[in-house]
Amino acid sequence: QVQLVESGGGLVQAGGSLRLSCAASGRTFSTSTMGWFRQAPGKEREFVARIIWSGGWTYYADSVKGRFTISRDNAKNTVYLQMNSLKPEDTAVYYCAANPTITSSTMVAGYRYWGQGTQVTVSS
Repeated sequence: QVQLVESGGGLVQAGGSLRLSCAASGRTFSTSTMGWFRQAPGKEREFVARIIWSGGWTYYADSVKGRFTISRDNAKNTVYLQMNSLKPEDTAVYYCAANPTITSSTMVAGYRYWGQGTQVTVSS
């Protein structure tokens, strides 16, 4: 079992920045792929970014490409999402996810473990 705990959410003005963290514990060798998703009110959960733990390869949704950066700290078993140039449409609950195998999935079903989420609100 893997436990994921997100932190770093909050309220920020448009154009500002936030950094989200996702700390993994438990069977952390089962976190080959780490991802960030988000869910806005009334909308489905959507893919934001993912990183392959071993090689560090990353992939982003078009909506955040060039503004968000996903990274990891192996020693701390932590994944980060640096969010810059935030827009009101980035407002959502952000979820960390993990999968035991390397995956290119951008679907919710492609990830086995999930955190509880952290709220990000961007005011205009």
